[in-house]
Amino acid sequence: MHPMLNTAVKAARRGAAIINRASFDLDRIKVTEKKPNDFVTEVDQAAEQAIIEVLKSAYPDHAILAEESGASANLHDENDNVWIIDPLDGTTNFIHGFPQYCVSIALQQRGQITQAVVYDPTRNDLFTATKGAGAYLNEKRIRVTKRDKIADALIGTGFPYRAGDNIDEYMKMFKIMTQSCAGLRRPGSAALDLAYVACGRLDGFFEKGLQPWDMAAGSLLITESGGIMGTFDGESDYLYKGDVIAGTPKVFAQMVSLLSPYAK
Repeated sequence: MHPMLNTAVKAARRGAAIINRASFDLDRIKVTEKKPNDFVTEVDQAAEQAIIEVLKSAYPDHAILAEESGASANLHDENDNVWIIDPLDGTTNFIHGFPQYCVSIALQQRGQITQAVVYDPTRNDLFTATKGAGAYLNEKRIRVTKRDKIADALIGTGFPYRAGDNIDEYMKMFKIMTQSCAGLRRPGSAALDLAYVACGRLDGFFEKGLQPWDMAAGSLLITESGGIMGTFDGESDYLYKGDVIAGTPKVFAQMVSLLSPYAK
């Protein structure tokens, strides 16, 4: 395992330990609403701090882009190494005791995602990838499925929930995809959904309005497992654009064909 990936795994497990302890006493967790239906807990914050401590201890000069604490002071200081962190992707699921959430950590080097960890503490599923070296689930190599028809595909998505989101537009996409695929699922954690595409539990995924920390790690899992990831019009600038489609090569192409009218 690459030394930087090993450090990321250590950090993910450290954050997950905090999440696991808190999951046994959910009623005592302090929950704050950042925006309508967008929650953060003291667990998110504590897990993020633990993750950052591990990473900064190993790589003190690296920059940080994290969901709760934001960007470190040196992020825009021409730093070649940026850790992109979501300490608890699926917070709403977590506070309801719904076991679909994860820790997501990625390393971006000179604009390229080179290391990725997505860790599901409820199932002890550890997804890892190093650029050029493949993607793994619990140290076993993973690949996207061989499905080539969207009619046979199981697709994941995320529904908009913030004020100002275009619900009507999303319902149109929801209808199109429901009529086109074998099944549509909305588990509630984009990072884990992308990992599921990488290991073949889903054949594709789409969502609008994501943040870099939602998909940075998942994007490397996708590409290293033989999948494709892009914007709604099939371009590669999804990480900071926020609208994303991922899937097996042929399912991806068919999803782009169906959803490109809704590209920004």
